Amino acid sequence: MLLSRKQTEFYLTDLETPIGRVINLTLASFVLLSSVIFVAETYKIPDFVRFQLNVADIAIVIIFAVEYILRLWSAENKIKYIFSFYSIIDLIAILPFFLGAVDISFIRLLRWFRILRLIRFIDRKFLFASISTEDGVIFARILFTLFAIIFIYSGLIYQVEHPVNPQNYGTFLDAFYFSVVTMTTVGFGDVVPISELGRLLTVLMILTGIALIPWQVGDLIKRLVKTANQVETVCLSCGLAFHDVDAGFCKRCGTKLPN
Repeated sequence: MLLSRKQTEFYLTDLETPIGRVINLTLASFVLLSSVIFVAETYKIPDFVRFQLNVADIAIVIIFAVEYILRLWSAENKIKYIFSFYSIIDLIAILPFFLGAVDISFIRLLRWFRILRLIRFIDRKFLFASISTEDGVIFARILFTLFAIIFIYSGLIYQVEHPVNPQNYGTFLDAFYFSVVTMTTVGFGDVVPISELGRLLTVLMILTGIALIPWQVGDLIKRLVKTANQVETVCLSCGLAFHDVDAGFCKRCGTKLPN
């Protein structure tokens, strides 16, 4: 039985019904698997394993492409969807595959941004369903943001530097080490890029580290301090589990809290 446009849009965005959760959990799993494949391909692995990983990645891209077409087809306002944040991320996830035959070196760099597709599920509290507090979800989201940024920069610097500097950037772990050291502004100096694009990425890493990491870590500390001053008092109306020690009413819906 074919689904209507409204039904298709519902199941692609729904995280409550069993069918919607299965669909979105499967998509999230494919995002993680594709990221693992990217990392694995940076290591010396047998040719037959590399071939299998390449086939798996092609299959995942085809699934993402079908998903993108279905989301576009089912969207009520297609122009708005095309230029939405999630649509752009989805397009970036499949663009390198379909433009792979074009001799544009930066196209393959875009594949490292595929992990950002998980933001759709994090914003909807899907991947952190076991976290009952709003602060807990924010805490997890901040951790994911930091990891995603470091992961993307590591992939980009590996893609750029490995062909010209394989001694220092032999694997993804080498690039990951460099990204962490650079973004935290520790700067050991034992690994340095030699290409112009690699140096430009390094500058962007340092600026990102200076601007983002202290802010994110500071937000983490504030959240932890705030959570430490809360107690578990479940609101009978909306179900919010944690409130301030002296709170008499729910901070989300205003319902009087049980004693």
